[in-house]
Amino acid sequence: MARPRTIFVCQNCGAVSQRWQGKCDACGEWNSIVEESEAAAAPLPGGGRARKGRPFALEALTGETNDAPRLPVGIAELDRVTGGGFVRGSVLLLGGEPGIGKSTLLIQAAAALARHKHRVVYISGEEATAQVRLRAGRLGLADAPVELAAETSIEDILATLAQGSTPRLVIIDSIQTMWTEAVESAPGTVTQVRASAQALIRYAKASGACIILVGHVTKDGQIAGPRVVEHMVDAVISFEGEGGHHFRILRGLKNRFGPTDEIGVFEMTGGGLAEVANPSALFLEGRDVGAAGTAVFAGMEGTRPLLIEVQALVTPTALGTPRRSVVGWDQSRLSMVLAVLEAHGGLRFGQHDVYLNIAGGLRIVEPAADLAVAAALVSSLSGGRLPHDSIYFGEISLSGAVRPVVQSASRLKEAAKLGFGGAVVPAATVENDALLTARIARIGDLVADIAGRSVSKTQSDRSDVTD
Repeated sequence: MARPRTIFVCQNCGAVSQRWQGKCDACGEWNSIVEESEAAAAPLPGGGRARKGRPFALEALTGETNDAPRLPVGIAELDRVTGGGFVRGSVLLLGGEPGIGKSTLLIQAAAALARHKHRVVYISGEEATAQVRLRAGRLGLADAPVELAAETSIEDILATLAQGSTPRLVIIDSIQTMWTEAVESAPGTVTQVRASAQALIRYAKASGACIILVGHVTKDGQIAGPRVVEHMVDAVISFEGEGGHHFRILRGLKNRFGPTDEIGVFEMTGGGLAEVANPSALFLEGRDVGAAGTAVFAGMEGTRPLLIEVQALVTPTALGTPRRSVVGWDQSRLSMVLAVLEAHGGLRFGQHDVYLNIAGGLRIVEPAADLAVAAALVSSLSGGRLPHDSIYFGEISLSGAVRPVVQSASRLKEAAKLGFGGAVVPAATVENDALLTARIARIGDLVADIAGRSVSKTQSDRSDVTD
């Protein structure tokens, strides 16, 4: 009998190599390559020998299309991210750091559906059933008819789910703890995660049950395991939040049945996760009105406008290389904005440390925040205070021009609703009657306006001293 051939698979990204090495060439991770048999790494769907294929019918593009039936959970922020509820036969992958509240959110969703007479099954591979019951008791959900089990064998789980009526929702916590007898490798390896997810996805498509897979995350916030799992599932949802803040962000990264980049905001309380109806008011709560180096950014997260405080601190440095520290924004984007301010605004940051923070722990990815960041930086450097009732948004180009951004009307409407009276926007933005709009065509205009405020404040302070 021929000796089974072995290959080496990276447990971080799934890359395959023919020999062991300390560092993966694909993702750069150290000590993540594990030896596996080639037969185990590529299992056959049905096990054993490959069967002969059978022909299937082909259809035309024209024809009746029915919308996938959805089941709203009753948690508005969760329904927003999923596109209106769970779709029958869909598979969702939920990722997040340990202790962020994934299990709390899922047990609340499971209890909400179970109380509406839907069969819900919660399979825990990391905790005992007693631990899950304790969490449900703390949240006041012990009376919900959720079916609970602590199991890791995929074959046993599928056999149990086949008994009785088809579940409406199945929660697998987590996919890294599951294992199947179809492959010969340890639980948590790339091969086991891929094979286990494939078996659960096949069951969901055949039965119509919705399955939520909980996934661990790596040090850089990416969902652990092979990236192919993210392509296999119908939706990928990330649960984010900072340890020092009491609210959490549920962000949709992929959704075949709804919008992407939609967010839901929750607040962690003693009774579990509570929905936040007005996230803008939460992010602006307790801000230091009138302080130099702060600007309010009107951003968009999916279809929802949000007002967020941007804080900047520019201080002289004694180091040979100034520090550039960023929390909640892209480091490379900050470097670009600083370069544009130096080249087209006449400012010098070479002898200053720069610290930038997005208040509240939210992470911003859209380039519309460029103008708000630039305003906060110039305000901190010059000492000029920005109007406390004004918002900022706009994209800055390398030429120093301020470019318009999408959905400006929604941003201005949200600002007017929260009592803001002014807006500093790109020149091509449509006006809003409720706000006093200042149009900025180039970054130099913004620098001149903030510097003028600094000079006016200095003269006012001197006159007060003289009097």
